[in-house]
Amino acid sequence: MANGLDDVVAADTVLSDVDGVGGHLTIRGHSLAELAGRWRYAQVVRLLFDGFFDDLPGDAELEKAIGKARVEVFDRVKPLLAQLARLDIYSGMRAGMAILPDGDGLADALRLIAAPAVLTPALLRLGQGETPITPDEKADHAGDMLRMLAGTASPALAKALDSYLVTVCDHGLNASTFATRVVASTQAGLTSAILAGLGALKGPLHGGAPGPVIEMLDAIEASGDATAWLSDEIAHGERIMGFGHRIYRVRDPRADALKAVVRQLGSCNETSSRLAFAEKVEQAALDVLRIAKPQRSIQTNVEFYTALLLEAVGFPNEAFSNVFAAGRAAGWIAHAREQQATGRLIRPQSRYVGPLPDLVA
Repeated sequence: MANGLDDVVAADTVLSDVDGVGGHLTIRGHSLAELAGRWRYAQVVRLLFDGFFDDLPGDAELEKAIGKARVEVFDRVKPLLAQLARLDIYSGMRAGMAILPDGDGLADALRLIAAPAVLTPALLRLGQGETPITPDEKADHAGDMLRMLAGTASPALAKALDSYLVTVCDHGLNASTFATRVVASTQAGLTSAILAGLGALKGPLHGGAPGPVIEMLDAIEASGDATAWLSDEIAHGERIMGFGHRIYRVRDPRADALKAVVRQLGSCNETSSRLAFAEKVEQAALDVLRIAKPQRSIQTNVEFYTALLLEAVGFPNEAFSNVFAAGRAAGWIAHAREQQATGRLIRPQSRYVGPLPDLVA
């Protein structure tokens, strides 16, 4: 009995493969190392969408179409932004996305790609008492997301964010992707399916994990002793955020991809010193975990360097899961379309272990 569906194959997919033993991530025939920092997010969106939409344009045209979708989403949600800003940043984004049409076409898909990139900066600005910035449909996706956040976007920061979106675009049948496929299997529209993914992503065991990494780093810096702080957390049964993964038994390849991006931002003294400190914490954590849990291989996962990268490009930690959703939306949509094409409803069986009724003779 696999209560967590461990080792249960629930779908055949052409989209991504997670090799937990070898530490490799393959996305539609390409290794993560081929894509991260080399392909733009719009190119990877097209890679994932290929074969699932009949009217899929080329890379340049798709980038323009995503830009137009950002403007359309902004116009749709603008009257509601003040109300959405009263919620926490993730719930506000999710509620804003819930009003989008629930179709299955490319236009529906691009609105769902655009929505997290539009809603997150707008809600953050409103929370700071500032006016939301209208999207620029001619800008690249990551650069416009940062421009809508801060008013400007340096090429270096835009490239770093773009690399992040590529790195997290898809990752096998993780919890949020599986939730997306379950809803898509009912032949519900893309918005309904992606809302299911958003619900699953919010949890601290999934996409809600990067934010606490920053809190951990700040607490360790204040304590002045990484090893003592980490050992105390483990002694009290607490998880060390940014370490361990359900599938990987070696280092998460996404951690290395994002670490390389953060290093490229190292020309900024603040980013450089933060990275140097984080690397010391990372090594201390690996040492402590190896001693405390010798029977398990607990390695650095994607959340550790996600936190550093998103902090460096200007997002507060409460918005980290939103940005994760902005990258993962492409994978969710592709999986939803792949599942819809099977025409098969996902309906697993359970095993009843409760009390039985008295049988009347």
